[in-house]
Amino acid sequence: MTDSPAEARARFRAGLVTPTAGWCPGYTQANLIALPRELAWDFLLFAQRNPQPCPVLDVLEPGEFGGPILDGDVRTDIPLYRIYRDGVQVAETPDAREFWRDDLVAFLVGCSFTFERALLAAGVPVRHVEEGRNVPMYRTDRRCRGAGALGGPMVVSMRPVPEHLVDTAVAVTARYPSVHGAPVHVGDPAELGIADLAAPDYGDAVTVREGEVPVFWGCGVTPQAAVVESRPSLAIAHAPGHMLITDARDADYLVGPEPLVGAG
Repeated sequence: MTDSPAEARARFRAGLVTPTAGWCPGYTQANLIALPRELAWDFLLFAQRNPQPCPVLDVLEPGEFGGPILDGDVRTDIPLYRIYRDGVQVAETPDAREFWRDDLVAFLVGCSFTFERALLAAGVPVRHVEEGRNVPMYRTDRRCRGAGALGGPMVVSMRPVPEHLVDTAVAVTARYPSVHGAPVHVGDPAELGIADLAAPDYGDAVTVREGEVPVFWGCGVTPQAAVVESRPSLAIAHAPGHMLITDARDADYLVGPEPLVGAG
């Protein structure tokens, strides 16, 4: 997809519902979690203690809809939202305004879609993009370090990588620490408590071919797993894989010079 971020957000605001992997190449996508103001400090501390799954890109003032990296509206500009009350998902909707409250603090959390263009440039395949699917995501048995009222398991995203390119994938993504950075695990999913790669907790299963290794990155759906466990009175989040496309550039979060797109 080659829409500008503003054009993409307008399409979502008009009702288009779609996963956003591959949209607006070069522009940063973000996870959303909006929580009542009294939990904002707890979430900031939770994110600071768990930086790989929860790298915070921006925090909006209570009730604010946009900010420095978003000339838009967090209530309407995501393709699909999930609404939680007391830890239970009560709605999935393309427009969150009905549920918004003036005391909500919106956190924009880094997304691994940001480094996928760099993976492709380095010759590393991105299977869910190839297959036109949502990225597979899994709850693990690894506990995040809790903070105040918030706690829960780490969620990870998975991309199958040819064995000879695993070191390349690790090196490329390590240069994007603000959007999950290097993998948290390479290899046997059972070591993360994942029983079946074909049955992700969020997103879609993808093909893992002979000679490929499952590689797992921290995932910004982790705050939603914490919401389910910790049961705040209200939380508004993106539907997994349906991200907020910001006006920031991927290069803004790259450590070191930007790689040459198309390099093998």
